[in-house]
Amino acid sequence: MLKSIPCTLMRGGTSKGLYFNEADLPAERELRDRVLLAAMGSPDIRQIDGVGGAHPLTSKVAVIRRSSLEHADVDYLFLQVVVDKAEVSDSQNCGNILAGVGPWAIEQGLVPIAGDVTPVRIHMLNTASIAVAYVPTPNGAVEYEGDARIDGVPGTAAAIPLEFLDVAGSSCGSLLPTGSVVDEINGLCVTCIDNGMPVVILRAEDFGIAGDETPEQLESNADLKQRVEAIRLAVGPRMNLGDVSKKTVPKMCLVSPPKQGGAIATRTFIPHRVHESIGVLGAVSVATACVTPGSVAAQVAKLSGDGSSQRLEVEHPTGFFTVDIEVAVTSGKVEVRRSALLRTARKLMRGEVFVTGRVWSGS
Repeated sequence: MLKSIPCTLMRGGTSKGLYFNEADLPAERELRDRVLLAAMGSPDIRQIDGVGGAHPLTSKVAVIRRSSLEHADVDYLFLQVVVDKAEVSDSQNCGNILAGVGPWAIEQGLVPIAGDVTPVRIHMLNTASIAVAYVPTPNGAVEYEGDARIDGVPGTAAAIPLEFLDVAGSSCGSLLPTGSVVDEINGLCVTCIDNGMPVVILRAEDFGIAGDETPEQLESNADLKQRVEAIRLAVGPRMNLGDVSKKTVPKMCLVSPPKQGGAIATRTFIPHRVHESIGVLGAVSVATACVTPGSVAAQVAKLSGDGSSQRLEVEHPTGFFTVDIEVAVTSGKVEVRRSALLRTARKLMRGEVFVTGRVWSGS
């Protein structure tokens, strides 16, 4: 017999996924993961027997509850449901899906409306860090429609500014988890950084490419993919991530000088597909690397100023990602004081997702 689970299908930034109240999912992790795999239709490259979109960016889950922390309104657990494997990963945050957490929490009655804009303090369980989403709530309700435009999403929507308060080193333990600005891995210079998302930054030219190739061109380059993955596997333990062979972090970002007037051009493996744009927290980490003296990113970036507070336009395959960042550099050491950016979100459908009864029995 089919079993139903209340949920909301939402677009958050340039991603899409299911948003659940934690109380509506099984408490036992193994059963919960089986339920989510079935709901999305994994493992299957088409996810034909579920609601997943056959791509990592559209096979995501947010699990939300009222927070027990005094300084947070809600707890948010991000889960990546792998498309072609029976795997559910909690090894990373997702700043795109984060954009929908505030609106969802308000509409579910977890956060009271506080005027024309309602700040929602979100405890990101994956990394035990806090983000604040500023949700437009004019006329006593969440407003999804507006004039804000983000690259990678057609049309416009209401702006949802996101501010990250303490994400530096949240996954790896420190902003520069290897202790060095530049490391040599497999004969190449790389920068390992974690300002909300563990990212390994590599020069595109070191792989014999320009850095402006399409995601499809990069994904069809078997030699490139093999070399990038070899570096990822080698650097994982040095970033305090352990064996990353079955993890979705670190992300691997190929950088090159900007082509469209931004600060830096990027192509990001997430980790085995190439992102059509760039992840929210991945962009924050790349922007941080751009203002870190001596890093691989800083060596190729074109910055408009040298002040402690900057707005960086990170180029990606479908446009730009704007990151506001404030840092202090003392004796070569970088302290991140503020990271902020703008996202949009949209509620697509609310109801119940149906999962076969045999999932609960494990048969």
